[in-house]
Amino acid sequence: MSDDNSVFIGNKPFMNYVTSVVVQFTTKGAKEVTVKARGKFISRAVDVSEVAMKRFLKGQIGLKEIRIDSEEFKNKEGQDVRVSSIEIVLEKTA
Repeated sequence: MSDDNSVFIGNKPFMNYVTSVVVQFTTKGAKEVTVKARGKFISRAVDVSEVAMKRFLKGQIGLKEIRIDSEEFKNKEGQDVRVSSIEIVLEKTA
């Protein structure tokens, strides 16, 4: 995707992320938006995507693709750590 239509899920209030997804589609005219999360925020990313699709933009956007992966890196103690990640791609249908 050439444009940066990504929403990174973190500690902010849930509705901030839903609003961000909706604004990308409505105000900025994005054809698709990617919701990205790692670790414990994966379930929140799924919830954000579902609320955007089924409540706020019902019938206007749909699920295009889900990509799952894991990233490996060293933590502060020097141990190898593996963290799961997800990317949920939503696309405009109408």
